[in-house]
Amino acid sequence: MKNIYKDSFLSSLGALAYIAFVALLMQNGETIFGKFDNILGPITFLLLFVVSALIVGALILGKPFMLYLDNKKQEALSLFLGTACWLIIYVVTILLVTILITKI
Repeated sequence: MKNIYKDSFLSSLGALAYIAFVALLMQNGETIFGKFDNILGPITFLLLFVVSALIVGALILGKPFMLYLDNKKQEALSLFLGTACWLIIYVVTILLVTILITKI
């Protein structure tokens, strides 16, 4: 069971790191890449969105899916729920920090 806690934490941390990287890229995209005044901007954004869904989906669902296929359904569910709990903790923490920063 201890391994599931570690795996759920690492999966959620990987997703958080990837999300932070993409957010940083999007926030500074015009500085890095310049302004897209043509169809390439929306295409790039949508491709990034699809690739991000693929990567984060694999990080969150990959191992639980493999455990489920190995007929370890309880472990798969525990890992998935543990990862979801970590992600919720990250969201609440980021929201609280954002609220505190804006009040200062």
